[in-house]
Amino acid sequence: MPAAELSWEHLVSWALRGGPAPVQLTDVSVARIAVAEEQLRLAGRSGAVYGLTTGVGALRTVPRPQPVPDDGSSPGLRLWRSHATGIGETYDDATTRAGMAIRLHQITSGRSGVSSGLASSLGDAIASGALPDLHRSGSIGTGDLVPLAQLALTLVGERPWRSGSVPAAPVDDSDALPFMSSNALTLAASALVHHRLVLLSIAAEKVAALSVAALRGSLEPFDPRVHARRPDASQQRVAGRLMGLLAEPRWTPARLQDPFALRTLPQVHAPFVDALSTLVESVLIEVNDPTENPLVDDDGTPLHHGGYMTARLSATLDALRQASYPVMALSAARLSALVDPALTGLPAFLASGPPDSSGVMVLEYVAQDALARCRLLTSPVSTGNLSISLGLEEHASFSTQAAWACERMAEQAPVVLACELVAAVRALRMGPDRLGDGPLRELFDLAASRLDDDRADRPLTEDLTAAVSLVQQGLGA
Repeated sequence: MPAAELSWEHLVSWALRGGPAPVQLTDVSVARIAVAEEQLRLAGRSGAVYGLTTGVGALRTVPRPQPVPDDGSSPGLRLWRSHATGIGETYDDATTRAGMAIRLHQITSGRSGVSSGLASSLGDAIASGALPDLHRSGSIGTGDLVPLAQLALTLVGERPWRSGSVPAAPVDDSDALPFMSSNALTLAASALVHHRLVLLSIAAEKVAALSVAALRGSLEPFDPRVHARRPDASQQRVAGRLMGLLAEPRWTPARLQDPFALRTLPQVHAPFVDALSTLVESVLIEVNDPTENPLVDDDGTPLHHGGYMTARLSATLDALRQASYPVMALSAARLSALVDPALTGLPAFLASGPPDSSGVMVLEYVAQDALARCRLLTSPVSTGNLSISLGLEEHASFSTQAAWACERMAEQAPVVLACELVAAVRALRMGPDRLGDGPLRELFDLAASRLDDDRADRPLTEDLTAAVSLVQQGLGA
């Protein structure tokens, strides 16, 4: 019986908030793991198996010493020790937790050859909430070798736990390469940054709707008749959500045709929404497919392959950043419109007081700084190349770096939207007749309750900090 697929929602919710673990060992899964373990051992006794009877990388033709010494210098332990060379930043608790769950789920497929003893120790750690300290360095999208070697050494008692602990697992020399043959931490990071960017996409539409009202924009660009004949379901849904937020407007459109920042919202936001959906598919493909090299087939044959190359994931993460950037660029453009009296009918920079008051002028600078950082992050990492291990490994997907870049995007993009939100709320306070009593009023009330109504020239740091928090939470989601 094959292992059940891992639930995306359960994984993310548990990693962030705790509760019942999304994966646990059962009698059936332990039996499946034990069969693969024994099959790998039998294969190693009858022929060469990469990483079991040989070295790894450029040492693939070098035979391992037999019999395996039991004095703590076994090839497996030495492999873990040499690969546990991390430096700098470590994974946070949520990503570590999710990565451990993903790795256990992959092992329960019963095709890795990882021993039931090590798998049980990992399961115990997940169930008890024990967390290791895992570095983010050393992964290039071909296996999270460094953090998984560190996890293995923690499980067998050679590294301290960050929090909690479980009894040390027995050292089984056949575990060394199979346990590291996964991109579990990169997949965990991808799943969690997806969660952050989904909330960002929700907030982006809501903030944009407030700006449409503040700018007395036309609703024609969101009219279902505009989108009905276009075979683009995501664009239709974006337009529909905006129409729902902007229902029963209190204003007469100020222009026959609005700036692109208002008029092209469905066209620009839809690819971002689609890219988020595609990322879920790409991550789940990797999570639910055993990628250990070699892979133990059902008949016990060890199959050497390149399934650990996360090219699809890397390309998907690159595309996600590139799809998110135009959404932020439109936000910055709407901010510029909000401070323009020719478009709002309000004072320049939404200022109050003496004629030379600056109002929210500086928000454009802050937004453009964050937008420039986002622009740098759109460069694809999947176009990189390398040659390592004496030239034997001449390609990598760099999906780990692609996930890292998405995390940095998720830090900068809320700043852009927050600048727009602060300006939109101020504009609607200065033109309160533009708000009705529907969903848009609820959004405004939520944001206004967190943003100071003092319109004198002053530092807007506290307002911006509160607005960033609102955006990161999906503006009420």
